[in-house]
Amino acid sequence: NAEERLVNYLLSPERYNKLIRPAVNKSQQVAISIQVSLSQLISVNEREQIMTTNLWLFQEWNDYRLRWDPEKYDGIKKLRIPSKHLWLPDIVLYNNADGVYEVSVYCNAVVSSTGDIFWLPPAIYKSACAIEVQNFPFDQQNCTLKFRSWTYDHTEVDLILTSDFASRDDFTPSGEWDIVSLPARKNEDPNDETYLDITYDFVIQRKPLFYTINLIIPCVLITSLAILVFYLPSDCGEKIMLCISVLLALTVFLLLISKIVPPTSLAVPLIGKYLMFTMVLVTFSIVSTVSVLNVHHRSPSTHHMPDWVKRIFLIRLPTFLLMRHPGSSDVRSKLRTKYAKQLGVGKSCTPTVAEKKHYSNIRLGGIPSDADSFYAEDTPRSLCWKVGDLPDGFSDHQRPLGTHSEMEEAVEGVKYIAEHMKTEDDNEGIIEDWKYVAMVIDRLFLWIFILAASVRKPRWDNNRKRQREQMLGRGVRMDAPKGSCALLGEGRAKSCSDQKLEIKAPDEVNQIMETNLWLRHIWNDYKLRWIPTEFDGIEFIRVPSNKIWRPDIVLYNK
Repeated sequence: NAEERLVNYLLSPERYNKLIRPAVNKSQQVAISIQVSLSQLISVNEREQIMTTNLWLFQEWNDYRLRWDPEKYDGIKKLRIPSKHLWLPDIVLYNNADGVYEVSVYCNAVVSSTGDIFWLPPAIYKSACAIEVQNFPFDQQNCTLKFRSWTYDHTEVDLILTSDFASRDDFTPSGEWDIVSLPARKNEDPNDETYLDITYDFVIQRKPLFYTINLIIPCVLITSLAILVFYLPSDCGEKIMLCISVLLALTVFLLLISKIVPPTSLAVPLIGKYLMFTMVLVTFSIVSTVSVLNVHHRSPSTHHMPDWVKRIFLIRLPTFLLMRHPGSSDVRSKLRTKYAKQLGVGKSCTPTVAEKKHYSNIRLGGIPSDADSFYAEDTPRSLCWKVGDLPDGFSDHQRPLGTHSEMEEAVEGVKYIAEHMKTEDDNEGIIEDWKYVAMVIDRLFLWIFILAASVRKPRWDNNRKRQREQMLGRGVRMDAPKGSCALLGEGRAKSCSDQKLEIKAPDEVNQIMETNLWLRHIWNDYKLRWIPTEFDGIEFIRVPSNKIWRPDIVLYNK
């Protein structure tokens, strides 16, 4: 049919050679129009700093050798020809991270009757991307894709941007990243006329919902538990255990972050700073808890409370911290006051000086010293004690009080018991004061903790516009090799460059280092010599490396 005749005519060996650049003469540039269409942002591996994308790399150029008159071939204006049978501009991704520079599928190219060729190959690229972890997980990244012809320089091909932005017409939204912008730029070197590349900046912004639910909220809740340490009573014995549990939980989350972000020393993630500061606060709470417990369990037999401690922690600080002093802890005084009110004593039971003297001489009572007994002439009411509802057998009449020696022993015993009870009351009051001092210190540390946690809370940078402008204006240019694959001239051949593109992080466990290198080979083949003047001054050509002899150099310690 007409299409078969047309294909045979266009691709006949006498008429078409796919190794030859479609230029009328060697000084003519072949214009290549390039447009990237983003189909899917597959993943961004922060730890390995690799971005995986699914792209359609649109390329358009004109080959004067593939023109025909549609009227001679039944009006056929377009043909689909396998790209392997055509000359290709050899556009590759220079900053790839896995060693695969080419497209995934060499699909058919659409050739029009005017010689225009449209080629839209799909490709899954893994490109190197410098991850900035400073604002993780509220971060924006700028991952670049640098395209350039592998074998042709700027003097032979001219790369033209079809649009200033990558196309998103067939883009499938990502669940983790939002596309902020996909600007493109054409880079030329004024000091090197052979250099030319097309760079696309993929400015992407992370969706923080996943990390907010699974990382930030649990961290904030665990941090809030540290505040409860200061409310936990010291007598329960669980303050230290709660502090240690919170510290261990924060350590686990810090380890999770270290597994996500790349192992870089250039910056620390914002959430990592927050966790580290929180761990410092929790450590401070542990130290303060130890101090509080030490003060709480003090006693008069081991520690003496200085006056400045009483003045600061019992008087001034409680007022400043809005704490109310529980009052005296003398239980017996409270009981005596309570029962005195219940007994209805109208006057104070505190004896006057005359009464004290009268009470001290009560044992005399006008009784001779040789008497074997004596009576108390004062009634209980006169001694400020009211005896009510006496049981049978008791009366308020005078009764013998016993001998002189027995009375003294009884008085001494009562005095000893009274002094012992008074000492116990005093010791109990001092112990309660130490406990109250511990409460004041605990409350003071609580306010310090809350103030520090509030002042040093995570300050997520919401100024996306400034960050975006910084990313778009960064545009780091990576020096690319100026040689090409299988360059022949006067019998000299060289294959690729030895310039290092990327060194990945070594695998310490398996003791393996992964690198992305360009290995340059230069040798001379006398069979590939020619005289340039006999071929319009052509000094070098490009041929597939599998068409010539190669030195077969390999990496032995792979």
